[in-house]
Amino acid sequence: MILSILAVVIGLVILVWSADRFVDGAVGVAQFLGMSTFLIGMLVVGFGTSAPEMVVSVLSALNDTPQLALGNAYGSNIANIALILGATAVVAPVVVKKQAMSRDIPILILVTGLTFFLIKDGNVSFGDGAVLLIAFVAITLFNIWLELKDKRKKENSSDESENEIVKTSIVKSLLWLIAGLVLLVVSSRMLVWGAVNIAQALGVSDLLIGLTIVAIGTSLPELASSIAAARRGENDLAVGNVIGSNLFNTLVVVGIAAVIAPINAMEPAVLSRDLPIMSVLTLLLFLVCFSIKKKNGKRNFGFGRVIGAFFLLLYVGYLTLLGVGAA
Repeated sequence: MILSILAVVIGLVILVWSADRFVDGAVGVAQFLGMSTFLIGMLVVGFGTSAPEMVVSVLSALNDTPQLALGNAYGSNIANIALILGATAVVAPVVVKKQAMSRDIPILILVTGLTFFLIKDGNVSFGDGAVLLIAFVAITLFNIWLELKDKRKKENSSDESENEIVKTSIVKSLLWLIAGLVLLVVSSRMLVWGAVNIAQALGVSDLLIGLTIVAIGTSLPELASSIAAARRGENDLAVGNVIGSNLFNTLVVVGIAAVIAPINAMEPAVLSRDLPIMSVLTLLLFLVCFSIKKKNGKRNFGFGRVIGAFFLLLYVGYLTLLGVGAA
């Protein structure tokens, strides 16, 4: 019990500290590459923090339980929007740039629609998985191409001394980025392990542990990095994190599982409960971003603490629905 308590305390401390370092590294890399923090948040932070889900997907498929990958992917997506963005907005209002509203969130909505189309028959074949993976590669290359194109337009000449300062900082930024990501994943696993042991010692049911500690624990890297980004005013990083993570989960996590071990008999609850809830939350994310009023005649996008609290309530409702369904 003492070891478990220490694991929770130490894991939480490392989680908070590494989240700050991870954000520092991500912002530094973005500045060095001349790319927006949103794209770095989407490609590096979002994809990086989804690495645990990808590992679970591969292991599930290899162990002939690929349906676990579906639950893992769609459950994480629901947590990303309702729990992570909800908690982030409670800490600091979420501001979303026009690019995300005009391109990235609509792409996420289209990807969700593609998923519905591919798995509506209750199966996820090898071909379906290949389509998802190809879509992921296409979207990633498309975003990088647009960002490089925009960078060339805005590129200004700078003197060599300024370039040298940036070049020396990139090494430190990359180190913090990599070390922060590794520590985020390790500390979250440490925290979950300790919390599960404590809950079991107190007689808490496995179901409740799975729906609360484990469900939230798998989203801790995204949660910690998003809140850290919001506190530092790097809202682009927080939003890009969630969009990138959801794209990665929907396309890569499910795609890899289907390519390794096609799913021929999907659990009915995925189509009747999880995928619809994920889709509604994705659409809701787009709609609530119009809740911020115009300032100085300009349209700002995002949402504040009230909607953040509403998202958190929706997540509690989802967990309750899972509990009722499993009872």
